[in-house]
Amino acid sequence: MNGLLLDDKNAVIYGGGGAIGGATARVFAREGARVFIAGRTQAKLDAVARDIAAMGGKVETAQVDVLDQQAVEKHADAIAATAGGIDIALNAVSVMHDQGTLLEDLSLEEFMRPIDGFLRTLFITSKAVARHMGSERPGVILTLSEPGSKLAVGGILGHSVSAAGKEAFSRVLAAELAPGNIRVIGIRPHAVVDAPAAGSYTKDLFKQTAAAAGQSVQELLEGGGMAQGTLLKRLPTLSEIAETAAFLASDRAGAMTGTIANLSAGALVD
Repeated sequence: MNGLLLDDKNAVIYGGGGAIGGATARVFAREGARVFIAGRTQAKLDAVARDIAAMGGKVETAQVDVLDQQAVEKHADAIAATAGGIDIALNAVSVMHDQGTLLEDLSLEEFMRPIDGFLRTLFITSKAVARHMGSERPGVILTLSEPGSKLAVGGILGHSVSAAGKEAFSRVLAAELAPGNIRVIGIRPHAVVDAPAAGSYTKDLFKQTAAAAGQSVQELLEGGGMAQGTLLKRLPTLSEIAETAAFLASDRAGAMTGTIANLSAGALVD
């Protein structure tokens, strides 16, 4: 029996040059998947591709703006034509937004930025890949959200609404695509402790919160209030997210759909 979780699977990762996208691409390739990573910055994609190639994995890169629906659909069509279909898709695209500003000082533009940005890319990528999935060959769409989908704290209006929207999108999409043998699962990590060191945009995102607490971003993540607000008193790692994503995308998790995998280290208990 082959021990690889994703052997003979074709996986496309949007935001594949980022911290979570890159970590997941490496694990998917290690587990036997043929990985197609897409994003806006070719240099970041190339860095991930070099790591995958060095360990003998199969990877292809494409510079694609995920806000360009026509470009995303063209890219997905090309993957399907080359590989014979798409089995797994992960949207790990990041959208810089505001955290820490209360309603009184929050502009409509800042409020809407994560809602429009995250949900627009999720819609575009999901629609592009879904038509190349399922039937006799099971398909899996993985999405990412945040504990903000459940938290009731000040200063995260746009962030919270976008996170809740992503989880609602995943749940309803799962119902739509289930008859076609396509599973949809959301992953809800908290702030990722080693993501800033891996080039994540969260290094800039959490500057305001860290400064208000008199800490550096890394201090905030390693021992600050974020970690203390979890059951495990720590935040998740890139490795934990990537390894879980590989399992959820595999046939071993074939009975899971329409749900959220809470990888927040216990920030919230559903």
